Amino acid sequence: MDHSNHVRLGEAELTEAVLKDATIYDADDHKVGKVSHLHGAGAGAQAVIDVGGFLGIGSKPVAVPVNQLDFMRDEDGDVHAVTGWTKDALEEMPEHRHH
Repeated sequence: MDHSNHVRLGEAELTEAVLKDATIYDADDHKVGKVSHLHGAGAGAQAVIDVGGFLGIGSKPVAVPVNQLDFMRDEDGDVHAVTGWTKDALEEMPEHRHH
């Protein structure tokens, strides 16, 4: 997917309502997970991404800083993000647990 024409989201759009279920792609444009929810809002928030598994079964939630993800909208208005992390790197992160 060519992300160069996609519109980057502004900080005011970095909310759970906008980012929930956004697909995350690695630098090689492979799908690596989906945002399940956020902790906080704006650039200082943490995005909890479900990685691994198959069709959401057996996936593992990991928390990453929102400012480490490049969120944008495609031509259809769908929100997604690109990250420099690989799927393996995300899967090796500690599992996010609700407190």
